[in-house]
Amino acid sequence: MTTNETRRSILEALAEGPVSGPQLAESLDVSRAAVWKQIDALRDAGFEIESGPTGYELAAVTAYNGPAVEYELEAPFSIEYHDSIGSTNDRARELASEGATDVVVLADEQVGGRGRLEREWSAPSGGVWLSLVTRPDIAPAQAPLYTLAASVATARAAREAGVDARIKWPNDVVVPIGDEGDYRKLAGILTEMEGQMDRVDWIAVGIGVNANIDAETLPEGATSVREEAGDVDRRRFVQRLLEEFDRYRTDLEAVVPAWRELALTLGQRVRVERATGEIVGEAVDVTESGALVIETGDGRETVAAGDCEHLRPV
Repeated sequence: MTTNETRRSILEALAEGPVSGPQLAESLDVSRAAVWKQIDALRDAGFEIESGPTGYELAAVTAYNGPAVEYELEAPFSIEYHDSIGSTNDRARELASEGATDVVVLADEQVGGRGRLEREWSAPSGGVWLSLVTRPDIAPAQAPLYTLAASVATARAAREAGVDARIKWPNDVVVPIGDEGDYRKLAGILTEMEGQMDRVDWIAVGIGVNANIDAETLPEGATSVREEAGDVDRRRFVQRLLEEFDRYRTDLEAVVPAWRELALTLGQRVRVERATGEIVGEAVDVTESGALVIETGDGRETVAAGDCEHLRPV
């Protein structure tokens, strides 16, 4: 049994209630000294483990790190945590090239984060910055659904934290202002992939959420969970986000209906900038592959990718 497996087994045992050192040693087939060493390491990792007459007892989990997020996570992801990193997506691509799957790169801060079109992304300490690597058995045409699934998962986690989170096509989670389509940006999603003509090799979904951050320190037009609803338990926030993402990646047919329910863009007058020019009209739907359907003066057009701006009603 590896060190990580031993720690997981100890945590699983502690989750059931107080357990003595001898009981742990016997069930794990290790020495009592080894149990003590792992208990000490778990305490150093932020697990509040108390010693009493009935044995060890887990009192609380206050840390924000890999072992803490993995504990009680109901989704099959392993967590690689960094206090600081250049870009979680860069690290995710490295892991993907090495054959990894179902790994989440999580950081307290990013110092080289970026958004769509290589835009700089402010990612200070206190936010939720993560990238997950997965290897789905899907056709490349279905890959955009993973971006939509990530936006749904992020919005749902934010809503559970008390934020009125909605989705702006294609990949922003926002908080609406008024009833004319205005918004403040809460989170962004950047999806990268490699594949062949008929299959996807891997997908890396980067998600950045302004969580426990003062809104005045963010770029203009952005907001944070702290600003909208107060600080959130980032450990639990990440767990809920990953659990919701796992739910939708295993049921892709449910992604678009869930996205529609949370969409702020639908019903809005929009301008979408594409490489071939702009389209202006009313956003009326998304297709089953995640493309935006726009009603223009000349009929309906479907846009698979582009920069979307909400416009004031005419």
